[in-house]
Amino acid sequence: MSRFQRYVLTKAAWFLVAFIVALILNFYLPRMIPGNPVDTLVSQMAQGGADVQAMQQVYNTYIKEFGLDKPAISQFGTYLQHLVHGNLGTSFALYPTSVNSLIANALPWSIALQLPAILIGWLLGNLLGAIAAYRGGWFDWGGFVGSLFLSSMPYYCLAILLLYGLAVKFQVFPPGSGYSSNRAPNWSWGFFADALQHYWLPFLSLVIIFVGGQAIGMRSMAIYELGSDYVGYSKGLGISDNRIVRYIFRNAMLPQVTGLALSIGSLVGGALITEIVFSYPGIGSLLFDSIRQNDYPVIQGITLLIMVAVLVANFLVDIAYGFIDPRIRTAQTGG
Repeated sequence: MSRFQRYVLTKAAWFLVAFIVALILNFYLPRMIPGNPVDTLVSQMAQGGADVQAMQQVYNTYIKEFGLDKPAISQFGTYLQHLVHGNLGTSFALYPTSVNSLIANALPWSIALQLPAILIGWLLGNLLGAIAAYRGGWFDWGGFVGSLFLSSMPYYCLAILLLYGLAVKFQVFPPGSGYSSNRAPNWSWGFFADALQHYWLPFLSLVIIFVGGQAIGMRSMAIYELGSDYVGYSKGLGISDNRIVRYIFRNAMLPQVTGLALSIGSLVGGALITEIVFSYPGIGSLLFDSIRQNDYPVIQGITLLIMVAVLVANFLVDIAYGFIDPRIRTAQTGG
């Protein structure tokens, strides 16, 4: 067995251990939230004027139906049995809707919003950082200050500013939601055009922050690469600036690839605040509503999805390093 194969097996073993620990925490942590999901349901009935005996009967029925009368270890065993068959359970708050269907309805919205923002922000930010580091002077100073300002701004701050400026003040875009309230999701061009109008504000609030963060990282790596011998040698040979920037970009991009992979891996819950600000019907909004209602199965289903995505992204990045960087490949394979 080669060194590289042992390296892959070691990473896989750590991945498995991390997955088991995360799975246990994924089940028990939501149950540490104060309150009980059935209490929330019964309190809503009490506001409607239901009598005490009826509420007690409903309470006992729901407790038994959801298995909350069993010990936690027994509930965990049932959870694992369902998980093996791909069943994430049934929502408490939206009973009898399955968690699988809720996630299936919300996930495409989050992917459609965040994946383009991550990819475009990564590409533009890295190009800006590499060019700023190479040119220096006022371009570097302006790019660095601007990128630092943008990367330091929380998502929700920029989201609120864009919402007020472009939706409330000047009314260029709709103020929120994923589509107009008088429409139902379908595959028609009319719905697509309507959803696209609601799409631009949350998209801009994400991509601008991504550009700033990636530019800062690439600028630091590019400045390090500028001190390398090949840059001075290339200038001495009269190689064009555009080609030298491409060399710098390629050699400095390895840590940025890590950031890209982790961003894609965590995109499921990465824009939670942005989705809340714009009332966007994605995973973040679904998770927020589930936490408010102590809806354990939905919380577990979403956090499990986030957990697996992040772990897989980390694992693939570690393996990909051996193929992207010849130095790592040589060290791991021994030649």
